[in-house]
This record gives sequence, C-alpha cells and structure tokens, in this order.
Amino acid sequence: MSLSHTAAEYMLSDALLPDPSSSRAKGLRLELPSDRLLKFVTVGLPLFLVSLAFAREFSAGSQISCFSPTNFTGKQSAYTDTACWDSLIHHGFDAEGRAITKSLWALKVFPYSLLVVAVLMYLPYLLWRYAAAPALHCDLLFIIDELDKSYNRSVRLVQHMKKVQQASAEPEQFWEEYERARRERYFEFPLLERYLTCKQHAHALVFIYILRNLLLLLFLAATCLYLVFLHLNIFFQDEFSCSIKTGLLQAEPHIPSLIPCKLVFFSVFQLISLSVGSVYVLLIPVVIYNALQLCQWDKGLLSVYEMLPAFDLLSRRMLTCPLNDLNVILLFLRANISELTSFSRLNAVSALREATANKEDIDTVIDFMTLLAGLETTKPKHQ
Repeated sequence: MSLSHTAAEYMLSDALLPDPSSSRAKGLRLELPSDRLLKFVTVGLPLFLVSLAFAREFSAGSQISCFSPTNFTGKQSAYTDTACWDSLIHHGFDAEGRAITKSLWALKVFPYSLLVVAVLMYLPYLLWRYAAAPALHCDLLFIIDELDKSYNRSVRLVQHMKKVQQASAEPEQFWEEYERARRERYFEFPLLERYLTCKQHAHALVFIYILRNLLLLLFLAATCLYLVFLHLNIFFQDEFSCSIKTGLLQAEPHIPSLIPCKLVFFSVFQLISLSVGSVYVLLIPVVIYNALQLCQWDKGLLSVYEMLPAFDLLSRRMLTCPLNDLNVILLFLRANISELTSFSRLNAVSALREATANKEDIDTVIDFMTLLAGLETTKPKHQ
C-alpha cells in the first residue's frame, strides 16, 4: 500500500507546473501574427522600393533626357535637361489648337510620397503600441499566471485530498464531505472568472483594435486611389514638350519654343506603383478578416479551461456579444499559447475525458487527478 501511495504522490508532484520564469513578461507577443505580417509588408514594401528608386537615381545620373537642337553646346544641353527637370511642365495643344499646359510634378515627388505612405502605414501600429499594448500586457500576464496557478491549485487540492483520504478511518464519510464541498463550490477560485467577466463589460481594447484596422484600411484604400490617379493622369506620358524660353532666354531667337523630352525613370516608377498597388489591394481582405475575428468567440480555448473548477464561462452561458475586451484577450492568448503551460496539460486531459467510457466521473481536472491518484476505488459516481 505504501508503494502505491508513494507512486501517487510522485505522479501528482510531476503534474504540477514549474514556477514561471521571469522571461515570461518579456516573451509575450502583443501583436497577432497577421497584424505583424501586415506591418512588415505595408511599411517595408514602399521603403524597399523607394530605396531601389533612389539607388537607381544616384547610379544612373540624370532622370530626364531632352533632345536639344544640334547647334546647342554641351553646357546648353545640360542646362536644358536641368531646366526641364526642374519645371516638369508639358506644353501641348488641344483639339482646337489652343495651347495647354500639364504639370508632371507628381512624378518628381513620387518617391517621397511613398515615404509618406510608409509613415502613414506605421501610425496604426504606433496607436496600438502606446494606447493598448501596455494594458494588454498587464491583462495577459495576470490571466496567464492565474490560469497556470488555477491548474496547480487543482493538483495541490488532490494531493491534500489524497493525504486526508489516507488518514481517514471511514472512506464513506470522506467522500460525503467531498460531495458536499462540490455542491457548495468550495473547490472554485473565482478571482480569475470574475476578472474575465469584468473584461466582458470593457471595450477599450476592442475599440482601439477596430480603430487600428479601420485606419489601416483607410490608408490602404487612399494609397490605391492615389496610384490609380497617377496612372490615369501621368503614368502614361513618358514624353513631354518642355519650354525653356523663360527669364533671360525668353528673347533669344535661336532657341526653339518647345523641346521634346523623355523621362528615363518612367518604367521604373510604373513598376513600383504597380507593385505597391497590387500588394495593397491583396492586403485589404486580410485587414477585413482581422477585424471580423472579433465577431465570434474562440470557444476552443475556453472549453479546454472549463476543466478548471474556477472557469465555467461557457457552461454558465456568460458569453454574450463578442465585441468586448475579453474576446481581444482570447485572441492574444491564442497567439501566446506557448507561454500558457497549463493549456497542453488540460488539452490532454480533455482528450482523455472524451475517450473515457464513464464521462460522468470526470467533470474537472480534480476528478481526473483523483482517478489517476487511485481514489476511484471508493469514489462515488456523480449523479
């Protein structure tokens, strides 16, 4: 008998979770994997393409090539290229022969506009980092610690029950006391459950998360519209007519009124704009999916933790509208499942409960541990 008691004590001691390390607080992920991917692509893509455009500009030299008259000297041709690049105004004629002008300045500022796009895409991340991440970090740290502690409390309770049962002269009286304690809910630890219930009535995190996705969606749509505008108005005109008869050259008779010019970098800017626009269009459904995650509960995580006596949100039907802070916390608990040591243990217990013939004997992890500890020989079945 002593050998079986010793084996049960060792088994229960091994079931206890180790004390959490101090690195848990630093290892918590305060961004969902999809949000991290969105940040990397939306901010990194324009910065990468702009760096390529600037590198090409520095290596290739002039970004414009004008066809100066043959009687121009080298300095006059260089002046023509510089003047036309500085103005970037197309001079033409309409169908009725009237002179018209069209500014192409958007081509010159296009690389800098992508830098602005990258900054705008980073703003939703900054909003989440400084407005929501500190509070979310505290919530996650507390809830993860309490979930693991609740599991350990259940195991320690079974250890105590094992010692009391061994010292009891009347096993039937012991199990009557056990059943009375179950009915009066003495095994519950309500701090965690009440904390999560309070989070159902809070909406700060869910508001900031939805605002973050709406801002990102707005910036993505605005960028796509901006690129469409450039393509419809400018990005199909790589050649234009430039006038340099201004200032001191206005009265020079040997200077032609219009000089044809060609934009050397035009194809590069077209490729950059198409790349950014197509990727951003593909990311819009991802942003919408992230926001729609809040429209349903992650009941898989909750159902596993219903093995704890202090956690019965589902059985009490306490889950109402999912648009609250508790649902956001559940999403991030799923993302930090590696930090939640008790999840794998309880998940295994839940799987074993489903495979057990007499499921009514196992309601909580305490029931499962009592069976493993060898108390099932005298334990009455729950009605």
